[in-house]
Amino acid sequence: MDRLLTYPDAPGSSLSIRAKALSFHDAKSLVLLERVERLARTDATVLVIGETGTGKELIARHLHQESGRKGPFLAVNCGAFSESLIDAELFGHEAGAYTGATQARPGWFEAANGGTLFLDEMGDLPMAQQVKLLRVLQERQVTRIGSRRAVPLDVRLVAATNIDLRKAVEAQRFRADLYFRISVATVELPPLRERPGDIVPLAQHFIAVYGPRLGLADATLDADAVDALEAYGWPGNIRELENVVHCALIVCRDGVIRVADLGSAAHPLESYDASTRDTRASRDPARLHAQLRALLRRLLVDATPNLHQTVEALLVQEAFAHSSNNQVHSARALGLTRNTLRTLLKRHGLLADSASEALLDWAEEATG
Repeated sequence: MDRLLTYPDAPGSSLSIRAKALSFHDAKSLVLLERVERLARTDATVLVIGETGTGKELIARHLHQESGRKGPFLAVNCGAFSESLIDAELFGHEAGAYTGATQARPGWFEAANGGTLFLDEMGDLPMAQQVKLLRVLQERQVTRIGSRRAVPLDVRLVAATNIDLRKAVEAQRFRADLYFRISVATVELPPLRERPGDIVPLAQHFIAVYGPRLGLADATLDADAVDALEAYGWPGNIRELENVVHCALIVCRDGVIRVADLGSAAHPLESYDASTRDTRASRDPARLHAQLRALLRRLLVDATPNLHQTVEALLVQEAFAHSSNNQVHSARALGLTRNTLRTLLKRHGLLADSASEALLDWAEEATG
């Protein structure tokens, strides 16, 4: 089951800071989608956790669409308002409540009544407003600034953050009671590098979006470009992928995107440090295999001499060193018999003299 989420205005929109498409092709993404759609059928407050550019608002929109709520979906970035305006923006105000308030105005909570309110970048909310937000969530009603009349609310809250709120609680920058209130259910949105199966479907989607605008209705990716996209670390996630594809369409020739057209994404190792800050990502087999495949393709394109011998020697050397020069463990790591490994070690000059080798064999047999 392949699914793609986009914004309603995606075909006519320009590049922006948000991820404008979310694919569910990778196995991790399919598990995520199933969880999101189960949560959508409840009224539970949901906290969406993920790096910038991963598509948190698209998840929130899908939660709303699948919930059956008749009211609107409204998205608010908590980091976009000055501290003096947050109260009025979220909770509304009456005429004359403060200087410049010439007429009454409902806040975002009232405007979202009957629907879903998405509060992005919750970690940026000042402590004073956190107290008021907690009260609104507990009492299910909001009181405008300058009013004594409470307005009943039927609003589902979806919050999002790209910071670790638990650490913010420990550092006393975020209220523990509010954290537990908004994290009734959590959705962890993995970065793009952890779901490599989504990379090419998303790239093809962005080609379909931008290609016709540039007179390239039938633009394609060649095989090397596909490998490079899958091997790159995408520190900027889906937002970065969109920008790379858009720019590649502008500079490509004959409607075919090649590795040379991909800019920074043509060099997978340049993103390695950024993408492996998360140890789970650094151990993802699909991503590592894609990186290795892209590097081998580059060596083949460059007509590297004695490539097979070079790669074989590096593999055997690394396995032998990783196993502390233990033949049994090295053979097991490579999936080889010990005799085959010994042949490779001799071929690449990694075996000691006969006397030392006999002593090493005895030590290995003694230790298992």
